[in-house]
Formats: sequence, structure tokens, C-alpha cells
Amino acid sequence: MKKKLLVISGSSGVGKGTVLKEVLKTRNDIKYSISCTTRNPREGEVHGQHYFFLSKDDFMNDVKKGNFLEWAEFSGNFYGTNRELVQKMLNDGFNVSLEIETDGAMQVKKKVPDCTMIFIAPPSIEELERRLRGRNTETEEAIQKRLKMVKIELERSKNYDYIVINDEVSKAAAKILEIIDA
Repeated sequence: MKKKLLVISGSSGVGKGTVLKEVLKTRNDIKYSISCTTRNPREGEVHGQHYFFLSKDDFMNDVKKGNFLEWAEFSGNFYGTNRELVQKMLNDGFNVSLEIETDGAMQVKKKVPDCTMIFIAPPSIEELERRLRGRNTETEEAIQKRLKMVKIELERSKNYDYIVINDEVSKAAAKILEIIDA
């Protein structure tokens, strides 16, 4: 059976990382693709485990060579998905999951049209706002900016193959597993 490239997106605070961790806990045939970035490692982050930390020059050279399935700039740093690493995992017999934003997802869809696109959505905008505020990590301005972005992302979700509502982590993870096995 051909292995799948799973492109998973969702708004900030929707819990996509938590859902994906639940999926990965239950299956050993799914690998998580580690992104490349030019930002500095945060405390406790390990090169090759959390990210592949690259210089801006190395990153831009990889862009010129076409080594990324997708890439973007965010807050002055670059992030991207290494095409060769993803292909190796697929060739080794694993389904591969990418956790990326919607712009990057559209880039991947153009390069890998048979990828499976999954958008993780909140049960409601109000619940998403509650989750963002509950983190206590962002300013009011940052929260408002994220909430404005949600409307754009929900509009883009129409381009995805599946929309999974994360009202309960275990249910959302089970739905993603059903999609993988379909």
C-alpha cells in the first residue's frame, strides 16, 4: 500500500500539535517531518529532533536548489520542509505528517498533488479564543491578530480534503487515523 504524505494545518491554539502527538503515540507507521528553520534554538531544543537549525545563507541556498516542499518567512525567520527527508521516510515505508500553516500547505499541494490535506478546526471561534487566552503567553494585540488570521485560515480550509473538528483530542486523533486508513 502506497504511503501517504499528510499535510496537517489549523489555526494557532486549535490543538493541532496535541492531536498529532496523540496520533503518533498510537501508530509506529507514521513519522513526523522535522522542519528546518533559521531561528535560534530555544532552551532544550535539539538540532535534528525539534528542528534542523540552519543559517540564513544555507537556508536560501536550499531554496535556490529547490530542496524544500514548502517554505515561508515568519517573524524574521525562515521555516521549511526538506523534500529529500520527506521522500526518504516515504520510501522507507512510513506515512509522513507535516504540521504546517495554510500557505505552506498550498505549496505542498502544488508539488505533491496526491497528498492528503487535513485541516484541524476549533469547535467555535469563541472556544479558540478561550484557548488562546488560557495560554497566558500572548498580548491582547497578538491574540486579536491570531483571531483575525483564523477567519482567513477557515476560508482556506475549503481547499483541504478533510476538516476535523478538535472538540476532544482523542476523537480528533481517531478521525485522523480513520483518514489515514481509508
